[in-house]
Amino acid sequence: MSNELKTRSEMDPNYQWKLEDIYATPKAFEDELAAVGGLAQEIAQGKGHVAEDPRKYIRMYYAVMERIEKLFSYAMMAHDSDGSNGTYTAWLGRVQTAAVSAEAAGSYLTPELLGMAEADLKALRDDPEMQDYTVFIDEVLRNRAHTLPAEQEQLLAMASDSLSTPSNAFNTLSDVELPMPMVPDEEGGETRLSHGKYQSLIRSRKPEVRSAAFKGMMNTYGDFGGTIAALYGGSVKRHVFNAQVRHYNSALESSLDPDQVPVSVYENLLKEVDEAIPTLNRYLEIRKRLMGLDELHLYDLYVPMIGSVDFSLTYEEACQLVLEALKPMGEEYLSVLRRAFSEGWIDVYENKAKRSGAYSNGVYGVHPYILLNFENNLDSASTLAHELGHTMHSYFSDKTQPYPKAGYSLFVAEVASTCNEVLMNRYLQQKYKDNPDMVKYLLNDLLESFRTTVVRQTMFAAFEKKSHEMAEKGEPLTKEALSEAYLELNKHYYGGACHVDEEIAWEWMRIPHFYRDFYVYKYATSFSAAVTIADRILKEGEPAVKDHLKFLSLGGSVPPIEALKVDGVDMSGPAAVHRAMQVFAETVDQLEKLL
Repeated sequence: MSNELKTRSEMDPNYQWKLEDIYATPKAFEDELAAVGGLAQEIAQGKGHVAEDPRKYIRMYYAVMERIEKLFSYAMMAHDSDGSNGTYTAWLGRVQTAAVSAEAAGSYLTPELLGMAEADLKALRDDPEMQDYTVFIDEVLRNRAHTLPAEQEQLLAMASDSLSTPSNAFNTLSDVELPMPMVPDEEGGETRLSHGKYQSLIRSRKPEVRSAAFKGMMNTYGDFGGTIAALYGGSVKRHVFNAQVRHYNSALESSLDPDQVPVSVYENLLKEVDEAIPTLNRYLEIRKRLMGLDELHLYDLYVPMIGSVDFSLTYEEACQLVLEALKPMGEEYLSVLRRAFSEGWIDVYENKAKRSGAYSNGVYGVHPYILLNFENNLDSASTLAHELGHTMHSYFSDKTQPYPKAGYSLFVAEVASTCNEVLMNRYLQQKYKDNPDMVKYLLNDLLESFRTTVVRQTMFAAFEKKSHEMAEKGEPLTKEALSEAYLELNKHYYGGACHVDEEIAWEWMRIPHFYRDFYVYKYATSFSAAVTIADRILKEGEPAVKDHLKFLSLGGSVPPIEALKVDGVDMSGPAAVHRAMQVFAETVDQLEKLL
């Protein structure tokens, strides 16, 4: 029997998404793309005339953006389903070109609105006929103090491509050009280390294999540390430069401001997780004992410490499991899930040239879509539940909000998805409460989510804060200075239970998220909020579900901090993260008792 993947055309169409819900035929897509190109030219003609009829040009801009977003979704998902199809590749390139043209054509809109009197802008916002655009106009008003004169804004826009060089160069070096060493493999031979192989080798049951993979990966980056420090330093200085020219107090404040998230939220996260380090040490001591190690190294943290359970299930069984696990969400929620399973919202199985991984993509005015590469195991079922959380967030936001207000902030983007995963974990714990091995496996799975999504991402956030503060003080961002800072953070977080291997000092060099300023903390805050929301749903039932559905429906109509308050979580203070760390401790207690 051949193990070759099937081509796209050989796959069962019942397990593929139905892109015809967006455009009935490829010709309809082509016709729309041509029409939108003409509209972009029409937008450009409004330059210099916004104050004469601001309603017209705001509406026109958003109408074109909505149509381009739909075009992009169609082309992107076609390409992701079969990257070898030249037609799909061409579609994607043409839509990207159209999007850039439209953005450039409408770049005058905000500067010209800012040229209007503040009283006129407020009157525009309060106009009953402009209620779909109040968030946009409020953002224009709110950012007035941080918006430069039109000529300076144009210069910054022109420089944006070149200022992205550090990130682009790092990606090329890390993904393509970095020479990886040969390392021992599971079979006693050798294999060329790669990013993909590292994920399996670091989970090896053989200490010598994971140690060699760890040292091989870290030392390879360390060998290029001078270059990478220069690239990362350039990225940090870009963030600091943008903050200073826009009159922010710090790069951190500048990064958080678009989401209207106060700096105290970031600082609360660092403080609460720091206070939970003793719980992390307890968990790591359990790991050391279960693995039978005299000394726990950092390269030992990814080996499954609870033996894998036999939990094979088909896609149909995974769908049923999701429906059972999410029953507490109520019939309205479940009815949309059933539509997702039966109406071509999900592309299920891997095929040749299909994009790896998983994602959910909302298409305003149609419905969301999910890309999976499903395998018959519990991890894939959890991924399904996770992506369905994103899908439900998009579905309810798009259903309730007009297009200009539908898109939700990245600050809350992982809340609904993680909430679903937690609900599934809780459901399985209850279902298999008489099976100690299964419960231990599930508890460990939840604890690993806490360690990797909350603790590890918060450590990353602490490093980002430190590196940007160094730049703001004029301190050099050298390989040695950055690596020393990162090593000290690892000692602080892991030194109570682990031998902190010196090679970990180079790990910061391989984290691509560091080139997106102050992004990683959102994983930790979202997970903390989701744990609180899931437990509230299970304890309070219908009132909590009602609040969660309202949160899902708010989209971007209110700031993300205010949206979470509707769901019973106040991230403006430390309580939500504090409660999440309590759940972390309680879960460690449960696992200790079972062991």
